[in-house]
Order: sequence, then structure tokens, then C-alpha cells
Amino acid sequence: MNISEKAKGIIDSCRFCWMCRHICPIGNATGLERNTARARALGASMVVRGATELKEISKNVYECALCGACTNNCMTGWDPKVFIQELKTEIVLNGVAPDYIVGLIEKYSETGNIYGKKACSCLDSLYGNGGKIGLFVGQDALYNVPELVKKVVELLAKAGVKVDLLKNQDSGAALWFLTGKTEETKNAAVACANALNEYETVIVYDPQDYKLMKHEYNEWNVEVKAEIVSINEYLLKLIKDGALKVKKGNNEYTLQDNYFYVRDLDDETTAREIIASVGVNKEMLLKGKETNMAGHLIMNEYMPEVIKEVAQNRWINAKNMDCNVIVTESPAEYVLLKATAPQGAKVLSVEEMLLENI
Repeated sequence: MNISEKAKGIIDSCRFCWMCRHICPIGNATGLERNTARARALGASMVVRGATELKEISKNVYECALCGACTNNCMTGWDPKVFIQELKTEIVLNGVAPDYIVGLIEKYSETGNIYGKKACSCLDSLYGNGGKIGLFVGQDALYNVPELVKKVVELLAKAGVKVDLLKNQDSGAALWFLTGKTEETKNAAVACANALNEYETVIVYDPQDYKLMKHEYNEWNVEVKAEIVSINEYLLKLIKDGALKVKKGNNEYTLQDNYFYVRDLDDETTAREIIASVGVNKEMLLKGKETNMAGHLIMNEYMPEVIKEVAQNRWINAKNMDCNVIVTESPAEYVLLKATAPQGAKVLSVEEMLLENI
């Protein structure tokens, strides 16, 4: 098996502290011992040593959400996501990916996205018209919640900011999740960077795309000349500059920390500052870097019942702290939390929260 020495070192580094057993959102949803970083490392170790075949662990590899909860709590200080991504590349290149993963990759090849959907015609008027500021919303929002895309544009317009919706909304994030660092993933990243570079500034809506552009693009020597900024950072600056005029009230809002923001990008504060500008921050259990994932739209395509349970478990965390209005930072968590919201609970995106306080 062609994986790096770094990945092999991580596989063999487990000291059986069991923290990943308690913190993994997938493991907590399934109750299965196999759904822990420790178990996946043991399986990978067996493959490296020739005790089993790669195809025997392929399904388990794809049950990892790459949320980084195990990394954040690992006593060894290693990052299990590293060997998971390298394993995915080996699985795909060796033709032993599960049928449902092959199906998603084929759908991507045929339609340009793993959902096999066409973008809503309601967005046609928003695509690039030669402006200086681009809006990159990503494929999760584009194909699953186009109404949020329209609300982002509406909110920015209230601050006098006109944006062009990029015609290329594929950062390579879906291929990165499904296949790791393959040539196809890098090609998608290069094509995306070329589209970004047509603008002076690009506002990035989905944290998974923003993280990929900030981290992996640099590692892959994919050059982004445009200034890229997260939607949260951009909105907070507009609020502080007075361009986006919001009203401060007493409504309580609870942030669903997105794991890309807090773990990969080390940003726990921006969204909380935005909430504080219009209302009161009310925290729930497992916040900041200790956050629990609340949804994953790619995994929802092949293990929907488990992802539903993940979202419902997050609602338990919220309700135990009497948190009834959840503000999300990612379209994936917005979709899944909204689909599982208990009676009396409400889910808002950041832009929805701001729009109701203008």
C-alpha cells in the first residue's frame, strides 16, 4: 500500500486513551466500536502488515467525517485525518471503493456535482457580470439551499455591496473528501483558482471551501491571487464599519460552531461577534474546538440515517442547555439541523439572523 511514512506513523501512534471513542459524532450515532479513529488505525495497520486486504476496510474509512474531533482530543497529538485521506486515495486508485462511493464519483463526472443536480434557475441573474467582488458559495449551498444564496446577496446589497456569483462553484471539496489528493482533485482546485483570480476579492460562503483554499491549495502550489475572505469576516467588517446597519436586541442565539472554522482555521470569535451585534450569545454544550458536527451532506448521500442521528444528537446538546435558536455557519449543518429540529426550535443561517435584525 502506497501511503506516506507520516501516515504509517500516525496509524501506529495510538496509545489507547479512548478519547476518540467518546467524541466521534459518527461513533456516538452508530454505537459501533469500528467508528473510532483507534479502530480505523488498527484496520489500516492490518493492511500495512499484509494481514488483510484494503477492500476489507474501505467502507469503514468512508464512515469518517473528517471533522477533526478525534484530532482535537488525541493524547498523542497526531492527526488521524492524514491517514484517512491517504487511504481514500489508495482505495480509489486500486478500484476497491464501495459501490455508493463509486456512484457519487460517477455522478460528479456526469453532472459536475455529486448530487447530480442542476443549479436553480432562480440564481441565473446573479452570475458574473464583470464586477470586482465575487461570491463563492460552494456546491452544498448551490445545489441544496439556493434560497440561502439569494439571502446572502440580499444582505450584502443592503450594505451597498454588489457581488457576482462565480460560474465555477467547485473548489474540489467533494473530490477531496471522496478521493483525497488525486490528480482530479488538484485539477478542480486549479480550475477554481483560475475562476477566483478573475476578481480582486472573493467572499467564500462555505467553511469547507474556505479551509481548502487556505490550507490545501497552498500545499498543492495552487496559486490564488485574489483576496479571499470568509463570509463571516466580511459581514463583521461591514457591521463594524457601519455599512451594514443592524439593530441590537435581546434575542438569544446559539452558535453551531463549524469544525472547519474552529479547528482548522482557529476562529471561534467572528460569528460570536456577529451575534453580539444583534442579540445575546447563549452557549450550548460542546462549543468552540470541542464542537460536535451537526451535519454532512456528502455522507448524507450514502448513510442518511446515521447523519440524521448525528443532527439529532446535536439537538440534544442544545436542548439540554435550553437553546432554542441555533445559528449555523455551514449549509450542510443548516440543512440537517433544520430537517431534525424539535418542536419550538429554530435554525437560522448567519445571514438570516442579520436580515431579521435590520
